Amino acid sequence: MKLDLFDQKDISPMLLSESEPFDHKDYIFELKLDGIRALAYLDKKETIIKNKRNKDITNIYPELKSIHKQVNKRCILDGEIIVMKNGRPDFFALQSRSILSDSLKISLASKLNTASFVAYDILYYDKEDITDWPLLKRKEVLKEIITENEFLSYSRFIEEKGREFYELARDNHLEGIVAKEKNSKYYIGKRAKVWIKMKVMQEEDLIICGYIKKDGTIKDLILGIYDKDYNLHFRGTIYLGVSTIDKNKIIDTAIKHPSPPLFALNNKEGEIIWMKPLLVGVVKYMMKTKSGGMRQPIFKGLRDDKIATDCIDPKI
Repeated sequence: MKLDLFDQKDISPMLLSESEPFDHKDYIFELKLDGIRALAYLDKKETIIKNKRNKDITNIYPELKSIHKQVNKRCILDGEIIVMKNGRPDFFALQSRSILSDSLKISLASKLNTASFVAYDILYYDKEDITDWPLLKRKEVLKEIITENEFLSYSRFIEEKGREFYELARDNHLEGIVAKEKNSKYYIGKRAKVWIKMKVMQEEDLIICGYIKKDGTIKDLILGIYDKDYNLHFRGTIYLGVSTIDKNKIIDTAIKHPSPPLFALNNKEGEIIWMKPLLVGVVKYMMKTKSGGMRQPIFKGLRDDKIATDCIDPKI
C-alpha cells in the first residue's frame, strides 16, 4: 500500500523563479519573509517540521512543537520560520538558533529569540492531497484551518499591485515580495514560473572556500561557486556580518578539512587558510559590479539546508 503525502513526510517544497516587480490581475503578492523555509506536518498528536533538505528541525524550535493544536484538521503547511525583531524578520537572530544542538542552549534561545511559523500554502488537508487545487482555493482552506496565535499564522496577500507593494517592502527595508498566479497548482520540488520572487536586495548561496587569518581570527571569508560542470570559481571575499558562532564553525571545519589552494589569490593582509568546499553561506548585496563582484555585500550566515554542490551559477 502506497503511503500518502502526510505519511511519507519526504516532500521538497516548490521553488521560485525571479523577476523584476510587475502588476498583473492574475497574480497575488505576498511579503518575502527573511527566514527558513519549512514544511510543517500537523495532526492531532504532534508537530513535525522539516527544512528544504527534508531534515527534521522540530527539536531546534521547541516553542513550535504545539502548533498542531492550532489547526482543526490533519495537514501539511508550507511556510517560513521567522524571528521578529523591531517589527521585521531578523535572519541573524534565527540563524544563530539553527545551528544549535545542546538542549539547554536551544531552550534559552527559544526564549531570547522566539520563532514563529508563517504558513503561506497548504498541500494536504484532512486525508487529501490538494496540490492540484488552484492557489486561491488552497488559501481559503489555509485561512479556515488555522487558529492563529503567536507561534502560527498565515500569510496575507494583496492582488494586482505588485510594483506598489514592492516599493512598500523596499521602503521598510524588508526582503522583498513574491508573486503567485491565482490558479497555480503546487509543484512539489520543482521550480515554476507561476511563483516569482522579487528581492529588494539580491541574495546568493555561496561556498566557503577558506578565510584570511589575521591576529588569530577571521579577517575575510573567501567565497566561491560552481559552474554547471562543477568547476569552482572565485566569487569574492567578505567580512561584514560574520558572527562569532559562524567564525567558530568555519575555523573548526578548516582545521578538520584543510585543502590545497583553491584559487590563485595574492594577499598581503594575512595568512590564507584553505578548506574543502563543505560549508554554504548566504550573502546579500545591492547589485553585481561590472567585473562580477558584489556591491555592499553582507554575510547573512551559514545554512545547513544546502550543500556546496547546490551552489551553481549556470551563467559562468
